Amino acid sequence: MDTPATMSCSSLAVLFTIADLKSTGGGSRKLATDLCIALGTCGAKVILISQVEAAPTVPSLIPDPKYVHTHLVKFSLASDHWGVAYAPSFKRKVADLCRQEGIQIIHDNGLWLPSNHAASRVARRQRIPLVIHPHGMLQPWALSYRAWKKRIAWLLYQRQDLETASLFVATSDQEAEAIRRMGLIQPIALIPNGVHLPTWKAHNRTNREIRRALFLSRIHPIKGLINLVTAWDRVRPEGWRMIVAGRDETGHLEDVKRAVQNKGLQEDFEFVGSVEGEVKERLYRDADLFILPSFSENFSLVVAEALSYGVPVITTRGAPWEGLVKNRCGWWVEVGVQPLAEAIQAATSLSDAERHDMGWRGRSFVSEAFSFREIALEMLAVYDWIRGVGAKPSCILE
Repeated sequence: MDTPATMSCSSLAVLFTIADLKSTGGGSRKLATDLCIALGTCGAKVILISQVEAAPTVPSLIPDPKYVHTHLVKFSLASDHWGVAYAPSFKRKVADLCRQEGIQIIHDNGLWLPSNHAASRVARRQRIPLVIHPHGMLQPWALSYRAWKKRIAWLLYQRQDLETASLFVATSDQEAEAIRRMGLIQPIALIPNGVHLPTWKAHNRTNREIRRALFLSRIHPIKGLINLVTAWDRVRPEGWRMIVAGRDETGHLEDVKRAVQNKGLQEDFEFVGSVEGEVKERLYRDADLFILPSFSENFSLVVAEALSYGVPVITTRGAPWEGLVKNRCGWWVEVGVQPLAEAIQAATSLSDAERHDMGWRGRSFVSEAFSFREIALEMLAVYDWIRGVGAKPSCILE
């Protein structure tokens, strides 16, 4: 039976905009496309527009066409802009789609890039409510990265774009606070990211000579890998190996490998590079422990993914995962080497059975808290509210 939210959104047309859909581009791309699909399954008309290289070197995350109509604008001679090229025709295509498809909401993902500015300009010109989903890009650490370029963008267009948005989406209290620190007063919808629950399989984590701790994320200074190396050196858990998976960014991988070598931990650390698909799934299924020692995270999809596979997690208070403690499925520690070392010591000292029980509680936690259908219904209620056709949802912060 349809809920009021699904019935009210049956004629809703929403346009999602995002700079690119590269499968190697970070969790925000996957989260945006998954949300599009969930909205489509709930009855909304969902259009997605993004950009793609004329000769792409990595696959794009194209959502199921049964639920989402995807438009890709190619660029060929566009110049590189902070790592993302821009197709000059992107803004025109956004404007055309809004008119042709009767778009009632523009949901823009990310900040700082020309594609974000294009979505904002079209929304203002056509008087369409603009929802901005920053995906953590207003968090202090994110603002400090390439800060001088962001200051220029802030003065040229980003401040106006933010100030004229209808609503922001935050995935955690910390992100909502970061939005408010920028002086932005619009409503904020506090809505977590969704998580797909993998099929449960019996884990082969017992009776092994070597236990495995897993880090799986971008190899970037914000992820705290140098702290992890130092903390691991202090504990040196016997019978454990640290698997580091992820795409190198800014050449930070060499810094991490150098730190491992300086500590004499070459036998403890294994670097497996960027992983996707079955290889990524196998790493989760083989892991006895997941560690993400970040300085700052908006949501951290990999934490939710690890929990969904039944893996207990260690992460820092730079990530919004207080639920690890409340649900007794991991450790949520202060940023720094010593708190991380103490958590590693505690986790690796447990029995396999104790870690298994923690992992099962974590899987139950994410299955209840991060259902894509429930999140999509909440988002649709938010869309209705900002269009003036629905009651104020409980997730709204004003």
